[in-house]
Amino acid sequence: MKTLLIVYHSMTGGTQQMAYAAAQAARQEPALATRVMHAQAAAAVDVLTADGYLFATPENLAAMSGLMKDFFDRSYYAALERLNGRPYGTLICAGSDGTQAAAQIERIATGWRLRAVAPPLIVCTHAQSSESILGPKKISAEDLARCEELGATLAAGISLGIF
Repeated sequence: MKTLLIVYHSMTGGTQQMAYAAAQAARQEPALATRVMHAQAAAAVDVLTADGYLFATPENLAAMSGLMKDFFDRSYYAALERLNGRPYGTLICAGSDGTQAAAQIERIATGWRLRAVAPPLIVCTHAQSSESILGPKKISAEDLARCEELGATLAAGISLGIF
């Protein structure tokens, strides 16, 4: 059975909601195992044993979160030259933009020779004050549906061997 690995980090709940929505949709694919792992728990062995990936992170100070970066730091070289051509997608929960966090993940994925199956999905919460940035997030049903669509697309493509 093929596996989709979803690695995420979330401090205020937004990115977790997005990752879980994608996972819920991906789990509808009967010929695919979907694993959701917090970035702190994920390791190179998890990356190496998966057939495709969804990386989900908040945007922190115009970058991916530190724990997501830590996951990549711990996994990158052990997986280098061993993932070529595998599919991936990106979810970003951003306060204002998200493009720099997406670009960081794209650069790492390029080094791993992964293949993007869709543009990064960026959900902008418009959190601009300290209180709103640090406060719990509630992702809209419309944005969660977009996350579900990406999860379902990745799952179907991996399961059918399209990606």
